[in-house]
Amino acid sequence: MAIERIHQITRSVLNRIMDQSALNEAPARKWLTYRPEIKLIDCTIRDGGLMNDHRFEADTVRAVYQACVAGGIDYMEIGYINSRQIFSPDEHGPWKFCAEEDIRGIVGDNGTPLKLAAMADAEKSDYETDILPSDESVLDMIRVATYIHQIPLALDMIRDAHEKGYETTLNLMAASTVPESEMDEALSMLAESDVDAIYVVDSFGALYSEQVEALVDKFLNALQSTDKQVGIHAHNNQQLAFANTIQALIRGANYLDASLAGLGRGAGNCPMELIVGFLHNPKFRLRPLLECIQYDVEPMRAELMWGFDLPYMITGLMNQHPRAGMRFNAAKERGSMARFYDEMEDAG
Repeated sequence: MAIERIHQITRSVLNRIMDQSALNEAPARKWLTYRPEIKLIDCTIRDGGLMNDHRFEADTVRAVYQACVAGGIDYMEIGYINSRQIFSPDEHGPWKFCAEEDIRGIVGDNGTPLKLAAMADAEKSDYETDILPSDESVLDMIRVATYIHQIPLALDMIRDAHEKGYETTLNLMAASTVPESEMDEALSMLAESDVDAIYVVDSFGALYSEQVEALVDKFLNALQSTDKQVGIHAHNNQQLAFANTIQALIRGANYLDASLAGLGRGAGNCPMELIVGFLHNPKFRLRPLLECIQYDVEPMRAELMWGFDLPYMITGLMNQHPRAGMRFNAAKERGSMARFYDEMEDAG
């Protein structure tokens, strides 16, 4: 398997070298323009909340919101709308539930161009009652997170949110584990649904660029007769979140998830500051994001311990959920890295 992988990479590199002369001859304007349809979705508070049970201080959430507004970001995902019957409010902070009064305590009526989003997990959300009609909420978008076996329920959640007046996305988690036949069937169903965008989600940080390309192409082909968009949500277990996001963008994904300083579960996400620095769209501004990172996000790193680390690299290589790496890192003494590797290999 390792030799086959090396051969794949070699072929890819050779193909790109052969194409280099054509790239060198391309007009400069091709590198100086931008795709205005690309949307940036900030996941700092929602995904980062998985590292602290969603117990961010209101001032931190407000600082991220203000940075997103000043930075020209399109959407801010402010947290989850998940069930209080499943998750105790005594054990989880307010951004696990995103009550309307808590959101408005941060953004008021949000008289800004920034749109607000919240995520509802399939089988973990009382979506029919907890998601208000859009004309009663400051939220603009509902993002449904689902595993492949939960697609029927996810489709009902999308229908419910659409009928309530929201923009919607479906985030198909753990795409690296889904059999191709099941993926094709799910995409066929989603193409007929009311969803606005469907996400390739590299939940385990296991995907390489060729796999991202193939998945984005598959999603685009399935949706080509619709006006639905494709998105990418990458994790950084193998330090590929930014590269894979760029690769998805190149293939045609227009919805890009990222977070400030990469704050997110385990190894974290594609850093928003990198993607803003890469894009040429003048509406995006880097400076306010850097200020928020310096004064509000980075001070949390020692406690929350997100970002690339060997245990997360190992779970990514093994295409496994990072929860084992999170437990390993949370231990007072991390123990043997080699033994952890052996345990993950045996578990695979």
